[in-house]
Amino acid sequence: MSNIRGRFQKAADKAAAAYTASIGYDWRLYTHDIAGSIAHARMLAKQGIITGQEAKTIAAGLAEIGQEIEAGKFQFKPELEDIHMNIEARLIEMVGEVGGKLHTARSRNDQVALDMRLFAKEAITDTLLRIKEFQRALIGLAEANKKVAIPGYTHLQRAQPVLLAHHLLAYFEMLQRDTDRFIDCLERTDVLPLGSGAVAGVAYDTDREFLAQELGFSQISQNSMDAVSDRDFIIEYEAAASICMMHLSRLAEEIILWSSAEFDFIELDDAYSTGSSIMPQKKNPDIAELARGKTGRVYGNLLAMLTTMKGLPLSYNRDLQEDKEDFFDCVDTLLASLEVFTGMIATLRVKAENTEKAAGEGYILATDLADYLVKKGVAFRDAHGIVAKLVSYAIEKGKTFGELKLAEYKKFSGLFGNDIYSVSVASSLAARNSPGGTSPKQVAAALARAKKTLNL
Repeated sequence: MSNIRGRFQKAADKAAAAYTASIGYDWRLYTHDIAGSIAHARMLAKQGIITGQEAKTIAAGLAEIGQEIEAGKFQFKPELEDIHMNIEARLIEMVGEVGGKLHTARSRNDQVALDMRLFAKEAITDTLLRIKEFQRALIGLAEANKKVAIPGYTHLQRAQPVLLAHHLLAYFEMLQRDTDRFIDCLERTDVLPLGSGAVAGVAYDTDREFLAQELGFSQISQNSMDAVSDRDFIIEYEAAASICMMHLSRLAEEIILWSSAEFDFIELDDAYSTGSSIMPQKKNPDIAELARGKTGRVYGNLLAMLTTMKGLPLSYNRDLQEDKEDFFDCVDTLLASLEVFTGMIATLRVKAENTEKAAGEGYILATDLADYLVKKGVAFRDAHGIVAKLVSYAIEKGKTFGELKLAEYKKFSGLFGNDIYSVSVASSLAARNSPGGTSPKQVAAALARAKKTLNL
């Protein structure tokens, strides 16, 4: 299946070789594999295991291989199985026997564990940047619409008026928790496994602290068996990605609803919409719909990895080759989703006249009427009951609260006075001035906090 067939007397079956080859996808690790190998060669020279000139020759060859891959001139060979053997074989071809010394004091087991950790660290950094960019877009939309009211919903029924900025900043908070999770994931990813060998460590005087410094790791692994078989950091990334995609999917659902004719709260930019093949009037929120679908895909990647790991004995097993495709897909999907959502939110147009109208329609101020009675000494439960009956009466008469005469209000409580007509969307918003509430003052403070969080 590769050229590592020392004890075998016959060639690998072609189907078996194709089945075990991973070069079709793990070629993406070439920069990480080359960086790890250069650091390893330097460490071997530092420790006197190979000469300084041999290390320089190896490093130069590896750098040239990297350039070949970048230029599209490198020939990946499936029969060599993976990115590690493809690079090593080409190195030996280029620099001769000295290239064979590179693999001293390491195994493909700790080599691939290193590559995956380097890839994951890079992915986490990219993810954190994309989340921040998306949060910035949310702040921008909230800032531009900080005085716009919108119905707040529970059970997808109009509940109480809120500021649109308050609604958008709820997603900012979700994304901030996502940020914290990825930062936490980075701490456990930032552990060097190189130097663990195949399973038991290595029989050479290596300097793992030097390797950690060269490769930018803050600590080294403490158990060789765990180091080569641990994929917790991948599972953690995929779990954090699943939660982040869930947040995007929730926003996607609201975008889909809000852009419908039934809501008509927003209009998506043409660049983030598609048309219909037969219905010329259609403007479909396909980006948001795809995000909902891709969320399930990311969930599947997490479940696949958990299932792969659940029954593996220590230490390395070939099952772990299955960590790559799903992980790459998870990273690619999340990064793409965050990027496209950033653009979609930044170009979205709010139809403030429609949201304001919806925020004041129906009986959305019912809780404010109950609060009005409470301020006049009525117990809240009693006030709730009074207003519930008032709502039923208004519905029966086909009137809004504003259309009811004071005499009609007084049928339900003598405490109602002319000041009942001062209850409005604006007064409702202003009244919710408790920390975390939707009042203009609280939302302004929340916007300021969000900007400070992002150092804007």
